[in-house]
Amino acid sequence: MLRDGDVVLRPIKMRDQRAWREVNRRNRDWLRPWEATIPPPTPSGPIAHRPTYRQMVRHLRSEANSGRMLPFVIEYQGRLVGQLTVAGITWGSMCSGHVGYWVDETVAGRGVMPTAVALVVDHCFRSVGLHRIEVCIRPENRPSRRVVEKLGFREEGLRPRYLHIDGAWRDHLVFALTAEEVPEGLLGRWRRERSQKTQPSNPENSAPNSRQNPQGNPA
Repeated sequence: MLRDGDVVLRPIKMRDQRAWREVNRRNRDWLRPWEATIPPPTPSGPIAHRPTYRQMVRHLRSEANSGRMLPFVIEYQGRLVGQLTVAGITWGSMCSGHVGYWVDETVAGRGVMPTAVALVVDHCFRSVGLHRIEVCIRPENRPSRRVVEKLGFREEGLRPRYLHIDGAWRDHLVFALTAEEVPEGLLGRWRRERSQKTQPSNPENSAPNSRQNPQGNPA
């Protein structure tokens, strides 16, 4: 289990089914544009079906037992609010993996997902022994892009038609970090930068300036 304050990452379990389904159901419209889908079968290929929850968990466990995956659920203040998986773990001369995640819309913007990603990146670099972590995100997915931008992931380029998402092959931007880039730990860096942004640089800047944001929208 990985924890920072109210944010907890722990292995996904069969008994999470009810809570996982409830969160997924409430967030259907929020998640649908970014979720992986199964492409149409080719004339010679097998017909694939979306797995049930239990099939999904069995697959995740099998991959985890083989050292190819780290499947977590995300809890916030004791409630299941999302899922994060380190997949495609490769050893040898690469020592790499990629991270995928989703979160309940009701807790978006509270720092839950940046904290969760920082926790798992530190775990991968310090405990698991990986050297590189990447995150692939659709260019249109601004909430997910903000997560990696806040954490300082490098943007490496575009992978055209990389994954089948929401019914079609979609382009994805690649963001990455290597262990050398965060020797102090990603969570520690995220905490410091977040703290600096919440502290006024001088007393004159401590009051809200409505002229800079007249509509009252998040800046």
